[in-house]
Amino acid sequence: MKPILSCSAAKFVYNSFTAADDITFELHGGEYLAILGENGSGKSTLMKGVLGLLKPASGKISYSGIKPQEIGYLPQQTVVQKDFPATVWEITLSGCQNRLGFPPFYSGAAKNRALDSLKYMQAEDLKSKPFRNLSGGQQQRVLLARALCAADKLLMLDEPAAGLDPVMTERLYALLSELNSQRGMAILMISHDPESAVRYSGKILHLSRNGHFFGTKDEYCSTPLYKRFGGSNA
Repeated sequence: MKPILSCSAAKFVYNSFTAADDITFELHGGEYLAILGENGSGKSTLMKGVLGLLKPASGKISYSGIKPQEIGYLPQQTVVQKDFPATVWEITLSGCQNRLGFPPFYSGAAKNRALDSLKYMQAEDLKSKPFRNLSGGQQQRVLLARALCAADKLLMLDEPAAGLDPVMTERLYALLSELNSQRGMAILMISHDPESAVRYSGKILHLSRNGHFFGTKDEYCSTPLYKRFGGSNA
C-alpha cells in the first residue's frame, strides 16, 4: 500500500543552520507515528517541512491520496494563543477555513462539523466561553477540536501535552488513540515523552545528531537511543 506521506533524505536549513538532515520515513493511512528527539534535533523544523511551511534544502517530501485541506494541525501553544480574545466557538469554527469557497463564508456543513468536533472533544458546554478564560486542559481540547475541523485523514501535533498536568495528559493521549483506532485517523505527533510514545504509537521516528531511527515501537525499545532518552522496558 502506498504511503500517504513520504520523506526521503530530507535536509532543512533554518537561518543558515542545518536544523535537520537526512530524514527518511513513511506514514501510511491509519498509522500512528511519534517523533522523538533531544531539544534542537529538528523535530519542529521537520514538521514545518512536512506541512509545506519550509522547503527542504535537499531530499523530497511528498503526499499521495491526501489533500492539504484534509490535514489537521495542532501547533505548540504560545502565550499569545492562550490569551487570544475570541470565543471557543469562533476558534473552533476557524478550523474550517481551508474548506471555504469564494466568497468565504461558513456554511451549515462547516458549522455542523465544528459542533461535532466540540462534542467529540467533550467541549460543547464551553462553546460560548472566552478562550482566554479556560484552563490549559480545556484550551488544548478546544484547539484539538479546531484541528479536527480540518482533518479527514491526517492529524499533526507538536508537543500537544506540553503544559498539561498528568491527568489531562493521559486524557489527551487516550483521545488521540481513540481517533486513531476508531476513526482511522493517521497521527503524526512530536513528543518529549518516550514512555507515552511507545505506549500509544505504532512507529517511532527518533531524531539525533548521532543518527536517526525509524521503525516499529518494539524495534525502538531495543535501541540505545530509547534508553538514553529516558525510556524503560518495564
